[in-house]
Amino acid sequence: MKFKTIILLTVSAALGSCSNFLDISPKNAVVPSNFFQTEADFTQAVNGAYAPLQSLYNNEASWVMGEMRSDNSHFFYNNDFRSPMPEEIDLFVNGSENTVSADRYYINYDIIARANKIISVIDEANLEKTKSDNLKGQALFLRALAYFDLVRYYGDVPLPLIPASDMPSATLPRTPKEVVFLQIITDATAAADLLPGKAAQEAGRATSGAAWMLLGDVNVHLKNWDAAESALAKITGYTLMGDYAAVFSPSNKNNAESVFEVQYLQGTSLGLASSFPYAFIPLTPDYARYSQGPIGSQSASGSGWNTPTEDLLSAYEDRAKDTRFAASIGFISGPSGVSDTSYVNLPYVKKYQYPHTVFNQTNVNFPIYRYAETLLMRAEVANEKGNLSDAQNLLNQVRNRAGLGNTDAQDQTTLRAAILNERRVELAFENKRWLDLVRTGNAISVMNALGAKMKADPAYFYITPASYSLTEKHLLFPIPFQEIQVNPDLKQNDGY
Repeated sequence: MKFKTIILLTVSAALGSCSNFLDISPKNAVVPSNFFQTEADFTQAVNGAYAPLQSLYNNEASWVMGEMRSDNSHFFYNNDFRSPMPEEIDLFVNGSENTVSADRYYINYDIIARANKIISVIDEANLEKTKSDNLKGQALFLRALAYFDLVRYYGDVPLPLIPASDMPSATLPRTPKEVVFLQIITDATAAADLLPGKAAQEAGRATSGAAWMLLGDVNVHLKNWDAAESALAKITGYTLMGDYAAVFSPSNKNNAESVFEVQYLQGTSLGLASSFPYAFIPLTPDYARYSQGPIGSQSASGSGWNTPTEDLLSAYEDRAKDTRFAASIGFISGPSGVSDTSYVNLPYVKKYQYPHTVFNQTNVNFPIYRYAETLLMRAEVANEKGNLSDAQNLLNQVRNRAGLGNTDAQDQTTLRAAILNERRVELAFENKRWLDLVRTGNAISVMNALGAKMKADPAYFYITPASYSLTEKHLLFPIPFQEIQVNPDLKQNDGY
């Protein structure tokens, strides 16, 4: 079965739990005990383990928590329609009842539950080894990716590694993040050994390169520079695209620069299209022009999010030369759909706006890992290890592709800042910025400084003194309130 034709309903049935007093599997129903028999069964189950990624990156949790939480973007204040949950996260006043941060938590555990079932049974299946290794490697990669997402956003989290079979196994306490990281490294290392390279893998699926990239990312996060260098050096068979904008075009899906991306497909009745680009366009009567899609009814609740900040615009050192600026950011002027408001050069996220045929259903994939980030991670590692010349050369590859000259940074401190800023503009709106601020220890100072500027600007009249008042508690999100209520063994993060 091709990845792009995932059928979710059958997979959901296959991965669900079943019990009856006779403990006999019905012969006319699909249940785990009679489903995992053939290569086709396992392929379908692995497809189902990828499926929640589509939900996550179409969900506002992805860009609200990864980008709008940072100094890269903000919401456009719509005085006709308040949407408190994403706004609270942007303003740092969210609590444990916030449904946006809860969505991310639950979607990741959906991936983990599906992967756990596959991993628990595949070794006993009578499959050809190459096929079995590939499918198991994909499940291990997805589990590691989901746990990496969870531990960075929530800290200590429950660590189920086998399918839940009763209440105790379904209501685990939180595992210290150090142990979670060890499991991520174990899973990603095994996945890297089992998975084929990009040239031998079906498009859209995890590869050995994606697993090595995940390992590199984990070790950069942990400041394990030697381990990060070793993992990143194994990422081969990729290259930068000549044109930055072409990286994100639906006509170039899974291109030479793509290490791993979430797959979407327009034109089916299965709900496989992407809709996230629509959220980034402010309310406008000329909606079709900016979405590059057919005319439709724009929702006040689903528009005007992730608006680029002036701080981000200023981070581009030469807007005329840097091709990433025009490719990533557009501007709207004219009437709006918000009362008593008109736009004057209002920026919006242009990066994912491409022609499509059905309203609110685009064909754009979402990038998780790109080779440009591989180069920037390698530059960061080289710099932290004191290999300044290597760091400069790696950084310059990314800069030169964007139309910029070589970096002026010459020492470790200035190179560290240059690499972080290069990540900011190269990976803008790819949900990396908040995590970068946290892992580099800059989140509190950067966001409090941004908040002070916004509070002093009359345009941000709706920002209260409580907003942008960051402390250590804000570096993590709360465990969802509902989870704390149903699982007495879970303890909440401090301050929530």
